[in-house]
Amino acid sequence: MPRRIAFCITELDPGGAEHALVEIVTRMPREDWEPKVFCLGPDAALAQPLRDAGIAVQCLGATTSRDLGVIDRLRRGLRGWRPELLQTFLFHANVTGRIAGRLAGVPVIVSGLRVAEREKSWHRRLDRWTGRMVQQHVAVSEGVAAFARETLRFPAERVTVIPNGVDVTRFDQVEPYEWNELGIPAGSKVLLAAGRLHGQKGFDLLLQAVQPLLVARRDWTVVIAGEGPQRAALVRQRTALGLDERVWLPGRIDEFPRYLKGADLFVLSSRWEGMPNVLLEAIASRVPVVATDVEGVRELLAAGSPEQVVPPHSVGELRQAIQGHMNDPASSLSAVDSLYRLVSSEFTWDSVARKYAALYTRLLG
Repeated sequence: MPRRIAFCITELDPGGAEHALVEIVTRMPREDWEPKVFCLGPDAALAQPLRDAGIAVQCLGATTSRDLGVIDRLRRGLRGWRPELLQTFLFHANVTGRIAGRLAGVPVIVSGLRVAEREKSWHRRLDRWTGRMVQQHVAVSEGVAAFARETLRFPAERVTVIPNGVDVTRFDQVEPYEWNELGIPAGSKVLLAAGRLHGQKGFDLLLQAVQPLLVARRDWTVVIAGEGPQRAALVRQRTALGLDERVWLPGRIDEFPRYLKGADLFVLSSRWEGMPNVLLEAIASRVPVVATDVEGVRELLAAGSPEQVVPPHSVGELRQAIQGHMNDPASSLSAVDSLYRLVSSEFTWDSVARKYAALYTRLLG
């Protein structure tokens, strides 16, 4: 008989961790596992593919982190369903799930550590306190695992690394985006960046890095795809740097694979990460990449060239790496195939799901 396993995530709006949960849960072999997903927030878009796959989804309706009643709603949901194991994703679901799971008597609790949180000290304090309730923490990269051991002080034997994955077939048949649809002049070369418009992603550093390059190279344009709280600040910075006609902020987009396929260079400028899904997707799209040396990047770019990885926070070295590609794109293209082979063999969602299933089997004895 399949063993009941519960997954808990903060929300099911489209995002990296949310897509990862869908990929993992829908690939769990149903002859061995009966999964159910609890979402702390309201019903949202990614609940539907789970339900389409025959997986029960219960959304608990929290619209703010101050809704402490969601702990009891989750406790009651878990107690009524009686899973043998609870897997949580993202900070709020980790904390809420650990407490509710303990109160509901769930035998095994596993938390997912998807980022090395360097901004909010109260996050780290809550993680340390509630982390004692957990049998195992799953880190998405060796960098996040080191952060869990050294900063959160989680015992090494309770930290397991299981990376993110990517479906390379999703990008193989995609047609490149025609940038003139966005208003970019035909024939322009496009430097693409993407993610939540937040200080973590370092888009302000990227704008500083590219400003003199765009002045010198009129054939290049920068597109930063995504939405978030830093939009107004980035627009002001773009104007102050004289880049209103050279940097585009199209917001959240539905056809991101086409953007990747149409890009000439992808740049990850983050100050910290976990294992960036967007970098996996860029490699799957066979686009040259430059990335800051944050958590997860070395594991992904091990098959590339040293010039692709630059220190975080360094505007000068980021500019130098981008300029190197602009001046000699053939050298960047030489690493594309080896990186593609790496992710298509070692970072597939099927292999990720198998690793989670093996961990759960071990923990349940």
